[in-house]
Amino acid sequence: MTASPSPQAPQEPSPQDAADAVRNRINTAQPHTARIWNYWLGGKDNYAVDREAGDRIRELHPGIGDYARADRLFLGRAVRHLVADRGVRQFLDIGTGLPTADNTHEVAQRIAPESRIVYVDNDPLVLTHARALLTSSPEGRTDYLDADMRDVESVLEHASQTLDFSRPVALMLLGVVIFIEDDQEAYGLVRRLMDALPSGSHLVLSHTITSPAMPDVDAAVAFWNEHGTPKLTQRTPEQVARFFDGLELLEPGVVSCSRWRPDTVGDAEPDEVAMFGGVARKA
Repeated sequence: MTASPSPQAPQEPSPQDAADAVRNRINTAQPHTARIWNYWLGGKDNYAVDREAGDRIRELHPGIGDYARADRLFLGRAVRHLVADRGVRQFLDIGTGLPTADNTHEVAQRIAPESRIVYVDNDPLVLTHARALLTSSPEGRTDYLDADMRDVESVLEHASQTLDFSRPVALMLLGVVIFIEDDQEAYGLVRRLMDALPSGSHLVLSHTITSPAMPDVDAAVAFWNEHGTPKLTQRTPEQVARFFDGLELLEPGVVSCSRWRPDTVGDAEPDEVAMFGGVARKA
């Protein structure tokens, strides 16, 4: 009797095949928010379609580039405060976006080289750059997870391979819950993520707002939702503040990102932008 051949184990894709699969997910025919954000920040990881959409949005709302810069500076100030003043050494940064200057790990490890950071994003262009750019100090560790924030269990399971969930973690959600249209789902996702983190953890969150005082912002978002991907959801400042329910908000609360502990000298308050943010501690 002739023995039947043993079934062969499935082969792992080669690094080249994996890279090709990622590149095939990149749609260069439609503007994408991460690439437009990169364009507004002066980056080069964008395409003509992104620049055209970015310029059109800037025509509708000339201050939009200031929002991108304000959000990035807010990230830096929040991370510096958490590391230098609150002793946080672990960060779970969801909705990473394209790497630019002063990413979370760079800010944190500049102060505390032993800091550990896990980045999470599901944009294929972000993934191709994250592998090359999101490096770490020898004392610390940086990891990247290609995943959707809606898959909370998977995000937490993979992050736990780098982060110690028995110690405080800062959950970074900058400009990411704007992509979740349903309010109940958005608030629920943030709550589930924070519930998994121990006492002493922090939430850092920013969000595009809608306000009667800023009608041009609504026009810019409407244009984006007609032509770009993924779609954006605006919320009022009061709705943004709800993401911090049950947590201890740090001063000055939920405010324009430009006005959260600004580095300005003197009495002049920075101009308000339609990107609001806050930092809060889990008791």
